[in-house]
Amino acid sequence: MGRGLCGGEVTQAEVCQQCGAVLRGAGMLRSAVDIQPACLGLYCGRVVLAVNGSVEFYGDCGVCPRGQRTDDNKICRECVGSPERYDWLYLGFMAMLPLVLHWFFIEWYSGKKSSSALLQHITALFECSIAAIVTLLVSDPAGSLHIRSCKVKKLSDWYTMLYNPSPDYITTVHCTHEAVYPLYTIVFIYYAFCLVLMMLLRPFLVKKIACGLGKSDRFKSIYAALYFFPVLTVLQAVGGGLLYYAFPYIILVLSLVTLAVYLSASEVESFRDLLVRKKRLVVLFSHWLLHAYGIISIPKLDNLEQDLPLLALVPAPAIFYLMTAKYTEPSRILSEGGNGH
Repeated sequence: MGRGLCGGEVTQAEVCQQCGAVLRGAGMLRSAVDIQPACLGLYCGRVVLAVNGSVEFYGDCGVCPRGQRTDDNKICRECVGSPERYDWLYLGFMAMLPLVLHWFFIEWYSGKKSSSALLQHITALFECSIAAIVTLLVSDPAGSLHIRSCKVKKLSDWYTMLYNPSPDYITTVHCTHEAVYPLYTIVFIYYAFCLVLMMLLRPFLVKKIACGLGKSDRFKSIYAALYFFPVLTVLQAVGGGLLYYAFPYIILVLSLVTLAVYLSASEVESFRDLLVRKKRLVVLFSHWLLHAYGIISIPKLDNLEQDLPLLALVPAPAIFYLMTAKYTEPSRILSEGGNGH
């Protein structure tokens, strides 16, 4: 004897009949549910094919379309967020690289031979600025300076091609997609526009204004760009994720080294030496801007007011160099060493 589902006393046979009915109902329910196999791979997901009210229907496990990435349930979701402040700073760093290289090679090949270097600098700035604006306009949503993006969670998000699963160790399921959309591909688009604008504008400008240079020298800055743009492209393709996490420190180290080299080569040993030529002040303030950019980029905070006190450290390296330059003069060290013997 026992109690039934409704609380009444039933016989053992009736209990077995009730258990059988429950088991048969559970079997029917189990057969009605579409149990899909697990979606393997770190970045493989299922595309949402249709939505019926609160019920979603998914496709097979595979690669997510462009502009989507997988969520915690291995479902491809559209990127609807906006880049964070750190993401914009990263894009700004990648946008500055060709501009700084343009300026370096323009100054390197023009030097004191031509008075057209300033106009070429301005033209390079114009090219990169227009390329950045056009890149934002053609990005999704088109026609707007705002872009939608997926959040970067970890370094592997930049290298999804390394995480394609092989369930049977023979067949590889290709799930490579841009999990950091659009931070990876937007840089290539920007470099393409920079190259096109340079080829359209710079040759005519150089031909008109670079009269102080020879025919073979006036286009060397353009030839240099044809070399460093492929290098920058490969750098982004291979090391985009590493640059994303390391660019603040790269800015600080390179700006400190280049500033020390420039002050040493220009034989600047005091504040008075800086005021002799305006070009030295321009170079100094340019490096200070890079210092500030790197310092602000290090803390990944959206509250800019918390980072502003750190900007007081910007002039510290230059002040330290000018205060200690007279003590590190090579001729003075050699003379003191000779007097010691």
